[in-house]
Amino acid sequence: MDYKIPDIEKSFEGKITENLGNNEYVIKINDDEHKLKIINMNSKGIEFILDQNYHRAKYLEQSTNEMNLVIDNVPITLNTNAHFDEIVYKNTGGGGSGNAQLSLKSQIPGKVVSIAVADGDSVKKGDVVCTLESMKMQVAVKAHKDGSIKSIKIKEGGTVAKGDPVADIE
Repeated sequence: MDYKIPDIEKSFEGKITENLGNNEYVIKINDDEHKLKIINMNSKGIEFILDQNYHRAKYLEQSTNEMNLVIDNVPITLNTNAHFDEIVYKNTGGGGSGNAQLSLKSQIPGKVVSIAVADGDSVKKGDVVCTLESMKMQVAVKAHKDGSIKSIKIKEGGTVAKGDPVADIE
């Protein structure tokens, strides 16, 4: 996860390694383990004790992959998934080894901003087929295999739900 404190950018990997019960956890940040106790959490923020130090975070704004908050009076922007477009690509079939899937599907709901191909066009794996906008963020939907566009299933300005076919590639 990437985060930014005004004029400072850093990254870290974090995960919960153990649930101790009673809102207490062991978490791993990069290679270091820490003890976390959540005191209070609601839609406005969270109060917690991390390694016996009290902290308070206030949520300001959240989008698909970014969260603005203030922790101990320091404004921070968390990029909760710096590789969002790669995950969308992988989940539309781009990361798999099988090329049998005909339909390229949307992994997110959104509005179709642009279509980069037409019926009959040839595409290579990873080529942009269309661009979707979801929660004020634009995401490129990329071809999951080499082939030609059999049919476009979407219209510019239209909307798609998660799992809707975007195009058939054969």
